[in-house]
Amino acid sequence: MTEKEIIQRCLADDMQCQRMLFDQHAGKMMTICLRYASDQMEAEDLLMESFVKIFRYMHQYKFEGSFEGWMRRVVVNTALKHLQKKKIRFEEIKPDKATESLEAGAYMHLGEKEILELIKQLPDGYRLVFNLYVIEGYSHEEIAEMLKIQPGTSRSQLVKARKMLQQQIADLHKTVAA
Repeated sequence: MTEKEIIQRCLADDMQCQRMLFDQHAGKMMTICLRYASDQMEAEDLLMESFVKIFRYMHQYKFEGSFEGWMRRVVVNTALKHLQKKKIRFEEIKPDKATESLEAGAYMHLGEKEILELIKQLPDGYRLVFNLYVIEGYSHEEIAEMLKIQPGTSRSQLVKARKMLQQQIADLHKTVAA
């Protein structure tokens, strides 16, 4: 069965096809949820809420572009709405010391899981902008519009997030090297 046929049957409330679609995409969508959630349970809630919206608004998908891309946008928007309810503040955080330059070996030993854990440790505003810009590929103007902030705020949050990540990696490297 093609993706288009599965979508069309989902639109006709075919529960088997809905389950098939969920099973095919839940893993990738959960990865997105984990980037925005503060813990596993919150990510699971976001995933379920996202799939409810995906099935509710599937009729809006016009079979233009990738369906997975459309789903990703629904998931990201669901996460953003959830975070807006939490009243995320974009705050200034002063690092304890200047960020050190990193050797290539300092971060090459890190796997995806470790990097995602470091990203999770960022303050909410930093993490949100970092995810939207670096991972999701939105521009600072798009992020500013989504979060109702200035593009300059998005840019500065990204710079600070990167510096904080560099510091976390340097600290981790020191711990491993010791």
